[in-house]
Parts: sequence; structure tokens; C-alpha cells
Amino acid sequence: MTASTASPLPTVNRQFTLAARPVGMPKESDFRLVEAPIPALANGQILLRTLFLSVDPYMRGRMTGVRTYADPVDIGQLMVGGTVGKVVQSTNPQFRAGDIFAGYWGWQEYAVSDGKGLQKLDASVAPVSTALGVLGMPGMTAYFGLLEICQPKPGETVVVSGAGGAVGSLVGQIAKIKGCRAVGIAGTDDKVAWLTGEMGFDAAFNYKTTQDYVAKLKELCPSGIDCYFDNVGGAVTDAVLPVLNVRSRISISGQISQYNATKPEPGVRPYIYLLSKQSRAEGFIITQFMNRFPEGIAQMAQWLKEGKLKHREQIVEGFENAPRALIGVLSGDNTGKMLVKFSEA
Repeated sequence: MTASTASPLPTVNRQFTLAARPVGMPKESDFRLVEAPIPALANGQILLRTLFLSVDPYMRGRMTGVRTYADPVDIGQLMVGGTVGKVVQSTNPQFRAGDIFAGYWGWQEYAVSDGKGLQKLDASVAPVSTALGVLGMPGMTAYFGLLEICQPKPGETVVVSGAGGAVGSLVGQIAKIKGCRAVGIAGTDDKVAWLTGEMGFDAAFNYKTTQDYVAKLKELCPSGIDCYFDNVGGAVTDAVLPVLNVRSRISISGQISQYNATKPEPGVRPYIYLLSKQSRAEGFIITQFMNRFPEGIAQMAQWLKEGKLKHREQIVEGFENAPRALIGVLSGDNTGKMLVKFSEA
């Protein structure tokens, strides 16, 4: 079969592999930029050029070498990650040069695929980068993690930690759409202002400048907390427990405050609070809702179109800056969704 091609093809693919297992916060030296030849396509294959790479907190767990819900990245192996790319060569009649797809081919400039698992994108419907944010994994984490796990009811109070990030900022807005009071916890005054301004949260506070988390939560949640969407764990989550209402629900989405810890931190034992408040805490991995993604994406897209939902993308230019971008996410430097934008070929 003759291959269709959008432009002259390169012969070298740049990739980031894992160079060392991080101790504490990852360093740029924990990643290695390598070059690999781009293989000739077999029949039925396509060559994709990456346009955007998603950097997300879960990547830190994949670097530890310990298997949890997914296989770890081995030393010397390609770093994993969600991607958006354009078809530049195709020997598959179902894929044309110039088509744009979302997938999961990791930290590399080019990828060869048989087309399985790819999601075709239409730039006229939404910017293609949203497939890695509000209309992608972070959006689905917010949507299903809040609505399926917490099941908020109108008039209830929803508290979100890590509220300035890609997931948390959407959780609060979905809570508002569902008629709830939304309270965010973030790490800078600028994020707090963004949440209570553009994002429409009812209240928020900066945990880095607040001395007494429990007192602040009681002040901002005078009727108590009915739903808690936990992205961070640690001392912030400990402080939520005494403020929970009877039959409250906790959705455990992440524990970013613990990902770079070199030893376990002492903390509150939560079960007495769950018992006395008859509360439920449930962790989830977003892939458990994979078969319902079309439903979630359709609803989030509708809310975006109606102006009920807003989002922010923080773009890091240049593939070579991907390690720095991930370190930034793990350090809380991002507001909204952090993406790496690849240079145009």
C-alpha cells in the first residue's frame, strides 16, 4: 500500500526516558533525552507527530519502580503520558495525513501506531489541546470523581483541595453547576483570587499562609462539609475530617503532598471521624470509568459551550522542557492544566 504523507519526514525521533529513580522531588537529571531512528511503516500503520504532551501528578508514582495500579516505568524506558498529535504518514486507509488524534504514546516527538486506542479530534469543536485537559483525563477525573463518588446534592458544601490545578478547578465548577457551595484550597494568593473570581468558587484559602486549617474551614464552611474531593492528602486532608457532616462523602483522587516524601509522615487516624460522622471515603482510578468517557466528554463539552465551565491551560514551549514542566506540576507551579507544546516541524 502506498503511504500518504503530509510533509517530508524526519529520520530521527527524540524521546525522554527515565534515567534514574527520583529521591524526593524529581530532578531534570532523572530524565534522559535520547535519539532513536524512526522505523519504516508496515502496512496498516501510521506515523504521528506530537503536538502536545500532558504532564500530570500520577507520573511521579510511575517513576518509583513499585507497581500500584499500573506498571512502573523502568530505567531506560520511555516516559508515559497522554498526547495529541497529527498524522504525517499513513499506510492505513482509515487514517489520513493531517488528521489529529489524542492517544497515549508518551514523551516523544514521533510515534508509530496501528490506530488502536486513538481518539480523533475535531479542531472546529474545541481546541485539540483540551483533549488532554477539560475534555480529557483531568476533566473526566473531576466529572466522575465528584458526581459518581461524592454524589453531591443541591445546597451541600463541596470542599476541593488542590483546587488551583487541572482537576480541582473543574470540580468546584461542576459543584456549582449542581447547585452546591464550592470551597477551594490552593497554594498561592493568585490561585485563590482566580478560584473565587473567574472560576466562580464561593470561597477559597491559601494553605501556605493559613495557620489553623480547621478554624479556616469552619469559617468558610459554617454548615460543615458534605463532600470533600481530595487531591493532596496530608495535613490539609487531616483538617477536613473534624469539619465533616453526618453522611458526608470523600472522593480520594490524589495525594500529591505525599508523592515526593522520602519517609511516611505521621498523620491523623481517620476512622474515628468516618465512624462518628457515618461518612464514606472512596478512592478511585479514573480508568474504572473509561467506558463512560463519551458520556462525560459530551456533558463537559456542552457546559463549555454554554459558558457554565471555564478552564485554563498553562503552556510550556518546547519538548526539551518536559521534565521542567512535570517538576513544576509536582511543585504546584501550575494554575489549571499544564501542557508541553512541541515546536512545529
